[in-house]
Amino acid sequence: MKDLSIRLPHRPGALAELGEALGSAGVSIEGGGAFAVDGTGVAHFLVADAAAARQALDSAGITLLAVHEVLVQRLDQETPGQLGAICRRMAEAGVNIEVLYTDHANQLILVVDDLERGRRVSEAWQRKR
Repeated sequence: MKDLSIRLPHRPGALAELGEALGSAGVSIEGGGAFAVDGTGVAHFLVADAAAARQALDSAGITLLAVHEVLVQRLDQETPGQLGAICRRMAEAGVNIEVLYTDHANQLILVVDDLERGRRVSEAWQRKR
């Protein structure tokens, strides 16, 4: 899975155009979100086929800012404080979380500034469970 970082105009229909472009190319969105920040649309979506997504967005004139590797983390939904705990472990390892959202399977999706260190934290978290 890959995270797509996308810039959209902040106007009605921009997100619809993105969804239509990906859907027409057979690219399924597995998680993510979109936000308006200082008058600009910013979206992060999780996809399995980043190459097809890139081509579809380019053909539709939609700005793809970056494609990121992600960490996929399962949290124990029954235990309060899980988000704080995993974020604290990342911080203690010197890993900055740049993007965080959930996928359709309720897994935590993280884009981090240091993938290798983040991966070590994530793997240690999984072994703890």
